[in-house]
Amino acid sequence: MRDLILFAAFLAIIPFIFKRPVVGTLAYALVSLMNPHRLTYGAATFFPFAMYLCIATLLALLISREKKKLPMSPPVIVLMLFFAWYTIGAVLAQDPTAAWFDWDRFSKIVLMIFVTMLTVRTVSDVKLLALTVALSLGFWGVKSGIFVLLSGGGQGLKGPSSSFIGDNNTLALALVTITPLIAYLITQVDSKWLKRGVMGIAGLTALAAIGSYSRGALLGACAMGFFLWLKSSQKFKTGLAIAVLVPIVLLSMPPEWTGRMQTIETYEEDESATGRINSWMFALNVANAFPQGGGPNVFSPHMFMLYAPNPERYYDAHSIYFQVLGELGYFGLALFLTLFAVSWRLGSKIVRFCRGKEELEWASMLARMCQVSMIGYMTAGAFLTLAYYDLIYYVITILVVLDKVLIRYPQPDNTPPMRIGLVERYRERARAKAAATAQRKARSAFPR
Repeated sequence: MRDLILFAAFLAIIPFIFKRPVVGTLAYALVSLMNPHRLTYGAATFFPFAMYLCIATLLALLISREKKKLPMSPPVIVLMLFFAWYTIGAVLAQDPTAAWFDWDRFSKIVLMIFVTMLTVRTVSDVKLLALTVALSLGFWGVKSGIFVLLSGGGQGLKGPSSSFIGDNNTLALALVTITPLIAYLITQVDSKWLKRGVMGIAGLTALAAIGSYSRGALLGACAMGFFLWLKSSQKFKTGLAIAVLVPIVLLSMPPEWTGRMQTIETYEEDESATGRINSWMFALNVANAFPQGGGPNVFSPHMFMLYAPNPERYYDAHSIYFQVLGELGYFGLALFLTLFAVSWRLGSKIVRFCRGKEELEWASMLARMCQVSMIGYMTAGAFLTLAYYDLIYYVITILVVLDKVLIRYPQPDNTPPMRIGLVERYRERARAKAAATAQRKARSAFPR
């Protein structure tokens, strides 16, 4: 049944993609981030939905008469340079077969990121992009948060199989990163009940991230909580909520969770932590040996035998920074960090532009939450291997398209204004219908 629903939705959306290519980019983002096909058990499980959505979107983009402008803002330029250096790393890689496999996957992500920047043209498009990205992973936040509540802790927590976020650590990083965008949605909902529902999604997502037994996610959540308070327009209410909720969550966790988190202070006695240090030293040795790095997917048992301090202890990079350092060298790491620096500055530019403009308060809030998302990703990512995960590039894309539609290429939005509150839309229609009925009754009561 799930397979049929997914195939039906896929076929139904194709005509809308050719009508407006941005529909294809939003559908691709949903499939890429949420992985709904991994929830099926039949033919849809391994069907390449993302590939066909990509092809349809590219064809629609070619024949579309819409203006196609790629905003050449600093994040866009740095991302181009970063991908070019990534390609050079693949050409000169120590293990070409493994390197080109990773290059193929990352190239598709970068391609669709640029296509998203091209097709998002209006304010409504930006809001829909933020909504799609937030709820795509918000689904896994709700699912994982319920699992944590029912199990008394998130041990055994898993994401969608055969994806970037298949295990508890990578899923936790994704949930930490997405929580601020879900918090942004709370401010955009009109209905009281929908607002409570989105607050529940945000709470379950944060609970799942903390209860995932991921120490990196805990550190990321702490850093993100501080910046969430710092970026909030209502610091007292936000600080009070954090001060009340954090002790409740921590005290409700089982002793096993507390014991694992305490190993942050005693990392030299933890086998996993010392294995990560071995991987980090391996990355340093590879970067010192090869100016361009060892190439994508260089963290392999064969290379560990040559460059790791302890060749017999093979671990993944367990850090976005050491992952990039080992694969792309010091210059690649510099480009990677520069990408976040210029994206942060772009977010600050958008906030300054929106200051004092009540109609742009939503954009200011969205830009601030994107910055908080980057803080969560960069903190938790210091201990997790997800340097090329498309979620963070979508967060940066939201900032780029905000700058595009508000500052660089502002234009009137002819599409209907997006309302997240479906209940509010129903109420508006009911009020209009009631007003029309009242007018008819008034006319019948006073005939000419």
